[in-house]
Amino acid sequence: MMLNLDLSFFSFQLLKDFVLKGFLFSVELTVIAMIGGIFFGTILALMRLSGKKYLVIPATAYVNTMRSIPLVMVILWFYLLIPFVTGKSLGAENSAIITFIAFECAYYSEIMRAGIQSISRGQVYAGQALGMTYAQNMKLIILPQAFRNMLPVLLTQTIILFQDTSLVYAIGAYDMLKGLEVAGKNYGRPVEAYLLAVVFYFIICYSLSLLVKRLQAKIAIVR
Repeated sequence: MMLNLDLSFFSFQLLKDFVLKGFLFSVELTVIAMIGGIFFGTILALMRLSGKKYLVIPATAYVNTMRSIPLVMVILWFYLLIPFVTGKSLGAENSAIITFIAFECAYYSEIMRAGIQSISRGQVYAGQALGMTYAQNMKLIILPQAFRNMLPVLLTQTIILFQDTSLVYAIGAYDMLKGLEVAGKNYGRPVEAYLLAVVFYFIICYSLSLLVKRLQAKIAIVR
């Protein structure tokens, strides 16, 4: 099989014509889903830690439900359900963005909940002794430390998120994998296209993993 590979398939023109557009969307989807996921995930984490049943129960149900369903099924359901309910399609790209935020916030929520719980209760009591409200305590004391403690884990989840963006292929969104797949069909070289996809995803994710390890080491030194 290796002897039948056409190395001329790997070219700058290929990257420019087919891969770049998909790569940019994959990065855009990852960044937007990360920001939205952390934001809403933090809200879910605070709801679960509030001790109030009317907040704990729906937040827990949402997180557990999302974490129990494969992402590709959520993508397909949302893509097919929204047009059925509203009578108007959002398009593959917009559907992917909304779905990823809704799905990833459940995972970021668990990371943030662990980060908040890792902070000593003594610091919570100290804030209360100073007359701080629950919101002020979280904003000024707990959350900044929780974000710092969980930063390597949050970034690791983001790397996984980037890998998962390839699943939007199921609804026809033009991500990096889709661009390579189209190139493979156009040139009649599907094996080379998928091989190049493996190389790209490996290089990107492995490089980001090394950066996360270096960041984790620096954070450990600061502590």
